[in-house]
This record gives sequence, C-alpha cells and structure tokens, in this order.
Amino acid sequence: MTTENGNYQPEDDLDDTFEQDLRDMLRDGPSLSDAAATIQSSTSAKGGSGDENDQALATDQSVRPTFPPTGQPMAQPVATMPTAQTTSIGKPMTGIGGTPMAPVVGQTGEQVSTSVIAKAKLDSLKSWSISTYKCTRQLVQEKLGKASRTVDLQLEAQIEVLRDTQRKYGNIMKLARTLTNHFYQVVQTQRSLGDAFGELAQKSTELSEEFSYNAETQKSLCGNGETLLGALTFFTSSVSTLCNKTMEDTLLTVKQYESARVEYDAYRADLESLQLAPKDATTQARLHDARIKYETQKERFDKLRQDVAVKLRFLEENKVKVMHKQLLLFHNAISAYFSGNQQALDATLKQFNIRPKSGNELTPSFLEQ
Repeated sequence: MTTENGNYQPEDDLDDTFEQDLRDMLRDGPSLSDAAATIQSSTSAKGGSGDENDQALATDQSVRPTFPPTGQPMAQPVATMPTAQTTSIGKPMTGIGGTPMAPVVGQTGEQVSTSVIAKAKLDSLKSWSISTYKCTRQLVQEKLGKASRTVDLQLEAQIEVLRDTQRKYGNIMKLARTLTNHFYQVVQTQRSLGDAFGELAQKSTELSEEFSYNAETQKSLCGNGETLLGALTFFTSSVSTLCNKTMEDTLLTVKQYESARVEYDAYRADLESLQLAPKDATTQARLHDARIKYETQKERFDKLRQDVAVKLRFLEENKVKVMHKQLLLFHNAISAYFSGNQQALDATLKQFNIRPKSGNELTPSFLEQ
C-alpha cells in the first residue's frame, strides 16, 4: 500500500500501527467504564426505573467503538459522552438520548424583591376596590333610606356652624379686600391731585394761595390714607389666614372623619348581616374576618371623631381671640381716619405693631396684582 508521501508500506504493518495508535488514544482518554458508571449512578439518583437503567447501559454500549476486520480502512470515530454538567458558558448539555436536562433555577434577591412589591400592590388594589365598593353601596343605600348611619348630633351641629362661619368670614374678607383696593385708588388719586395743585400754585400767581391750601390738604389726606391702608391690609390678611388656613385645616379633618364614618357604617352593616346568616363553617370564618375589620374601622372612626372635637374647640378659642383684635383695629382705624384724628390713627397702628407703607411702597408689584 502506498502512503501519502509516496512510500510503500505493507497492509499488515498499517493494521498494527492503527491498532497501536487506537490503544494509545483510549489509554490517554477518559475510561468508558467510568463514564458508564457515572451515567448509571446519575440515572439511579433521579429515581429512574430498571428499564431506564437498561436503556442507559444500552446507550453506553452504543457509544463503544467497533473495530473493522483487519485489512479494511476505518474512519476515525468521534464519540460524544453525555454528561450532567453544564458548558463553560452556563448552558445545560443534553443528557442521555438527546433530552435536555432541566437546570435548577434559583431566584435572585432582586427578583424576590420585585415579586414582593408586585404582590403588595395587588393586595392594596384589591383592598381599595373592596372598600370603595362597600362605601359606595353604603352611600347609595343611605340616600334610598335602606341603611342607617351613625350620627353624633352635637358634633354634626358644630361642624355645620363651622361651615357657615367660614362662608360668612369669606364674604367679609372679600368685601374688605374690595374696600382696600378702592381706597388704594382714592389715595393714588389724592396724591396726583395734590401734585397738580402744587404745580398750579407756582404758575398761577393770582390763585397761588388757594392752590397751596388744597395741595397741602390732599397731601395730608394722602398720608392718613396710607396709614389706613396699612390697617386695612393687616385686617384682610389676618381674616384670610383664619378663614383659608385655620378653618380649612379643621374642615380637612372633618372630611376625613366623614369618610371614616361611611367606612365604619359599611363594615358595621356587613357584620350585622353576617350575624343574622346561618352559622355554618364558612359563615363563621367570614364573621370572624368581618368582626376584625369592623373593630379596626371603629377604632379609626372614634379617633377621628375625637380629633374633630378637639380641633373645633381650639378653633373657636382662636377665632374669638383673632377676631376680637382685628375688629377693634378695624373700628379704631376707620373712626380715626374719617374723623380726621391723625394722632388716634397713628396710635392705633402702634398698638397693633403695624408699620404703615410709605408713598413708594403703595404701588403693588406685578406678582401681587
């Protein structure tokens, strides 16, 4: 037989060389018996049956190389041993018979956190939906006269008085602001008129004295008007704070109290309905859950009712103190201005620590406008 380099070599020598090379390759490579033992132990560990073990052995036999008869050429075999390990890039290798082996997947901390957050949001949405349905049903049944509502007559009367007081104080604040704006225009007109009289007093010699008297009068009225404007602005600001902040804060607590009242009555109605139902196992479980929710709503409702009562009491005391001071200021300032008593007007502003605006500060900025 002729080799690749053109030399002749007998076929017996080729067979001996091939068999020697094959023995060296099998000696240096992995043991087939060890691989078969590994496959058998892996199959047994997974709880495989006897038929599966036999199949594994048959597969092991199928991968053993066969030797052709002496003197026949043989293609070099390529045997791939199935294994339960993964590749270097983390992909699972196929097992016996080409079946993909299922990897053991473990959740990371980020996946667990995301799952917990999603579950919490879902539970919150579910709870909100149930509560909204119960409250809507309670309100509709109250309007139809089919459900009773919890009423605190004394507290409800105080709340209604507060709402009426806020409306009336809001009207006073609106009128006082209108008066302040109009009076500001009067003061501006007086200043312009005084400047015109002063200019004519210098140019008209025959009427110089008369123009000078009128100029001085308008300037004096303008100065007193600036003082009164300071008092009116302080009065309007104080009433606005009382009406739009102090009273509004109490009414916000009242809204929370009324919302809690509807929820309390809704869960109370559910509890009363379940108490009249047949006492089977399912009803008992629902009754226990309804009683827990009822107690929770009752505790929240009682707390808000107490908060409203406390805020109404403190609001009444604060309102009396604030309005006593502001009404006294308003009366003394108006009386002193229109009676022409400049000393009394200045004393009123000093009494309430009000600094009157100067002529340059009368014009409001574009932000105030």
